[in-house]
Amino acid sequence: MLRAVAGLFRPDEGSVALGDDVWFDAERRIDRPPELRAVGYVFQDYALFPHLSVRGNVAFGGEARVDELLERFGIDQLARARPHELSGGERQRVGLARALARNPQVLLLDEPLSALDAHTRSAVRVELQGLLREFRLPALLVTHDFEDAAALADRVGVLLDGKLLQLGRAAELVASPADPFVASLTGGNLLLGRARLGPDGLTEVVLDGGEIVLSSEAGFGRVGVVIQPWEVTLARAALPSDSALNHLRGPVASVVPAGNRVRVRVGPVLAEVTAASAERLGVAPGEVVVASFKATAARLVPLPD
Repeated sequence: MLRAVAGLFRPDEGSVALGDDVWFDAERRIDRPPELRAVGYVFQDYALFPHLSVRGNVAFGGEARVDELLERFGIDQLARARPHELSGGERQRVGLARALARNPQVLLLDEPLSALDAHTRSAVRVELQGLLREFRLPALLVTHDFEDAAALADRVGVLLDGKLLQLGRAAELVASPADPFVASLTGGNLLLGRARLGPDGLTEVVLDGGEIVLSSEAGFGRVGVVIQPWEVTLARAALPSDSALNHLRGPVASVVPAGNRVRVRVGPVLAEVTAASAERLGVAPGEVVVASFKATAARLVPLPD
């Protein structure tokens, strides 16, 4: 998709336009060459020229704004350095500066954070978020990480095998996934089963593992049950005294710290609780706990039989 917008790949059909400015149209045989498309492209590995200095790499995009961009990205002190002397975060800044030196009308970002370690990634994500808002350019960012997409994008489109499954704000995709793949990408639990009419107007889902889950959403036949990890609570009691209708009992399979929270897998369900709560419950691999969630938290996605 990025290569098609940049003019490096010619689609068999369709069109590419920026507002009323048509860059490509298969039917009308319009195909503007890459050098005449106002695009700034930041490649996945940044594609910096190893034989050029930082200044030389940025100047390759355009001479006029070199000093301004070196200062803006805080790499003016590295102007004489070569790419192999830079850290991952510094190389990314050089790649962005070079892309913006072209005075682009569109910014294309191919997995801009994938080459960074976890610590650097978090810091650079915040920096990139500010830059995208500052420059106010239309941007297309490709990533496999939903956390990156949610932090950086106004709208998120989920592509699978060339098909757009869902397009919307990140919060909309989390709250109402239109497809099981979207649900799993956003970090939700996806439990497969068969839905039927349940008690008190609820839907009863018999999971493939034999457990029964209740949902406040209507559904019938083959479905996926989507529950976000933070909507799952943990308890030691055989049947917790709360308003949740769904209780899955089993041994803890894994405990993974995530900042000030902990992700705990119990049977088919992943729960995300505070570190203090996990410590209070004595959560540890092998310990038997009950994972609970409300019927309103169990969203249903229809599946083909």
